[in-house]
Amino acid sequence: MTVEREHCAGPAGPAGRARPGNADWLTGARITAVLGVYYRPEGRAGEPEAVEFVLAEDQSVLLTCASDRTLRVTPGSWPRLPEWCVPASRWHHAPPALLPPVPYGGAWTVVGTQEVRDDDGEVLRAVIRCEEGDFVVVAGDTMAIRFEPRP
Repeated sequence: MTVEREHCAGPAGPAGRARPGNADWLTGARITAVLGVYYRPEGRAGEPEAVEFVLAEDQSVLLTCASDRTLRVTPGSWPRLPEWCVPASRWHHAPPALLPPVPYGGAWTVVGTQEVRDDDGEVLRAVIRCEEGDFVVVAGDTMAIRFEPRP
Protein backbone atom coordinates (compact mmCIF):
# COMPACT_ATOMS: atom_id res chain seq x y z
CA MET A 1 0.00 0.00 0.00
CA THR A 2 1.37 3.37 -0.93
CA VAL A 3 -0.16 6.77 -0.31
CA GLU A 4 0.94 9.44 -2.75
CA ARG A 5 3.20 12.05 -1.19
CA GLU A 6 1.61 15.49 -1.08
CA HIS A 7 2.46 18.74 0.57
CA CYS A 8 2.04 17.56 4.15
CA ALA A 9 0.74 20.18 6.51
CA GLY A 10 -0.83 20.43 9.90
CA PRO A 11 -3.77 22.40 11.13
CA ALA A 12 -1.83 25.67 11.20
CA GLY A 13 0.14 25.26 7.97
CA PRO A 14 -0.75 25.39 4.29
CA ALA A 15 -2.95 22.52 3.24
CA GLY A 16 -1.92 19.85 0.76
CA ARG A 17 -4.08 19.44 -2.29
CA ALA A 18 -6.74 16.75 -2.47
CA ARG A 19 -5.37 13.30 -3.27
CA PRO A 20 -6.65 12.31 -6.71
CA GLY A 21 -7.69 8.88 -7.83
CA ASN A 22 -9.44 5.77 -6.62
CA ALA A 23 -11.04 5.85 -3.18
CA ASP A 24 -9.93 2.26 -2.51
CA TRP A 25 -6.37 3.43 -1.76
CA LEU A 26 -6.09 1.44 1.49
CA THR A 27 -7.78 -1.84 0.52
CA GLY A 28 -5.84 -4.88 1.69
CA ALA A 29 -3.79 -2.99 4.27
CA ARG A 30 -3.60 -4.28 7.85
CA ILE A 31 -4.08 -1.59 10.51
CA THR A 32 -2.16 -2.42 13.70
CA ALA A 33 -3.03 0.76 15.62
CA VAL A 34 -5.15 3.89 15.37
CA LEU A 35 -3.64 6.88 17.18
CA GLY A 36 -4.66 10.47 17.67
CA VAL A 37 -2.09 13.25 17.56
CA TYR A 38 -2.84 15.44 20.59
CA TYR A 39 -1.56 18.78 21.77
CA ARG A 40 -0.22 17.79 25.20
CA PRO A 41 -1.52 20.76 27.28
CA GLU A 42 -5.07 19.75 26.31
CA GLY A 43 -4.48 16.07 27.07
CA ARG A 44 -6.82 13.40 25.77
CA ALA A 45 -9.82 15.42 26.92
CA GLY A 46 -9.55 17.41 23.70
CA GLU A 47 -10.11 16.04 20.22
CA PRO A 48 -7.07 14.93 18.23
CA GLU A 49 -5.55 17.35 15.75
CA ALA A 50 -4.84 14.39 13.44
CA VAL A 51 -5.45 10.65 13.27
CA GLU A 52 -2.70 8.25 12.27
CA PHE A 53 -3.43 4.72 11.05
CA VAL A 54 -0.36 2.55 11.68
CA LEU A 55 -0.03 -0.22 9.10
CA ALA A 56 1.61 -3.63 9.34
CA GLU A 57 3.95 -2.77 6.44
CA ASP A 58 5.93 -0.26 8.58
CA GLN A 59 3.98 2.60 7.06
CA SER A 60 1.28 4.90 8.34
CA VAL A 61 -1.43 7.13 6.94
CA LEU A 62 -2.10 10.55 8.47
CA LEU A 63 -5.47 12.27 8.27
CA THR A 64 -5.54 15.96 9.22
CA CYS A 65 -7.97 18.86 9.03
CA ALA A 66 -7.26 21.80 6.79
CA SER A 67 -8.36 25.32 7.72
CA ASP A 68 -11.37 24.94 5.39
CA ARG A 69 -12.58 21.91 7.41
CA THR A 70 -11.63 19.43 4.73
CA LEU A 71 -9.68 16.24 5.30
CA ARG A 72 -6.12 15.74 4.08
CA VAL A 73 -4.80 12.23 3.58
CA THR A 74 -1.01 11.97 3.47
CA PRO A 75 1.71 9.46 4.34
CA GLY A 76 2.36 9.38 8.07
CA SER A 77 5.68 9.41 9.88
CA TRP A 78 5.01 6.84 12.63
CA PRO A 79 6.65 6.44 15.12
CA ARG A 80 7.72 10.08 14.77
CA LEU A 81 5.23 12.89 15.22
CA PRO A 82 4.27 14.90 12.14
CA GLU A 83 6.78 17.67 11.42
CA TRP A 84 4.18 20.37 12.16
CA CYS A 85 4.09 19.28 15.84
CA VAL A 86 6.32 22.09 17.11
CA PRO A 87 7.67 21.97 19.71
CA ALA A 88 7.50 18.17 19.68
CA SER A 89 7.62 18.04 23.49
CA ARG A 90 4.09 19.53 23.58
CA TRP A 91 2.54 16.84 21.36
CA HIS A 92 1.95 13.09 21.72
CA HIS A 93 0.30 10.05 20.13
CA ALA A 94 -2.48 8.33 22.06
CA PRO A 95 -5.41 6.08 21.20
CA PRO A 96 -8.63 8.10 20.71
CA ALA A 97 -11.36 7.45 23.25
CA LEU A 98 -14.10 4.92 22.50
CA LEU A 99 -12.26 2.97 19.79
CA PRO A 100 -12.16 -0.80 20.24
CA PRO A 101 -8.93 -2.67 20.94
CA VAL A 102 -7.09 -4.28 18.03
CA PRO A 103 -8.92 -7.52 17.13
CA TYR A 104 -7.58 -11.01 17.69
CA GLY A 105 -4.82 -11.53 15.14
CA GLY A 106 -3.26 -8.13 15.81
CA ALA A 107 -4.76 -6.00 13.03
CA TRP A 108 -7.87 -4.80 11.26
CA THR A 109 -7.86 -5.77 7.57
CA VAL A 110 -9.17 -3.03 5.28
CA VAL A 111 -11.77 -4.31 2.81
CA GLY A 112 -12.48 -0.92 1.20
CA THR A 113 -12.68 2.80 1.66
CA GLN A 114 -15.16 5.52 0.85
CA GLU A 115 -14.65 9.26 0.64
CA VAL A 116 -17.38 11.88 0.84
CA ARG A 117 -16.32 14.97 -1.11
CA ASP A 118 -17.65 18.50 -1.41
CA ASP A 119 -18.54 20.26 -4.69
CA ASP A 120 -14.87 21.20 -5.17
CA GLY A 121 -13.69 17.59 -4.82
CA GLU A 122 -12.20 18.08 -1.35
CA VAL A 123 -12.61 15.18 1.11
CA LEU A 124 -14.99 15.90 4.01
CA ARG A 125 -15.23 12.41 5.46
CA ALA A 126 -13.37 9.13 5.00
CA VAL A 127 -14.75 5.72 5.86
CA ILE A 128 -12.21 2.93 6.25
CA ARG A 129 -14.11 -0.33 6.03
CA CYS A 130 -12.66 -3.30 7.90
CA GLU A 131 -13.93 -6.84 8.37
CA GLU A 132 -15.07 -6.02 11.94
CA GLY A 133 -16.59 -2.58 11.22
CA ASP A 134 -15.93 0.88 9.85
CA PHE A 135 -13.66 3.68 11.02
CA VAL A 136 -15.36 6.99 10.19
CA VAL A 137 -13.11 10.07 10.18
CA VAL A 138 -14.71 13.50 9.81
CA ALA A 139 -12.98 16.83 9.34
CA GLY A 140 -14.01 19.95 11.25
CA ASP A 141 -12.30 22.33 13.66
CA THR A 142 -10.56 19.19 14.94
CA MET A 143 -10.81 15.54 13.97
CA ALA A 144 -13.68 13.27 14.88
CA ILE A 145 -13.24 9.51 14.67
CA ARG A 146 -15.63 6.73 15.59
CA PHE A 147 -15.87 2.98 14.99
CA GLU A 148 -19.12 1.47 13.76
CA PRO A 149 -19.08 -2.30 14.36
CA ARG A 150 -20.69 -4.65 11.85
CA PRO A 151 -23.98 -6.19 13.04
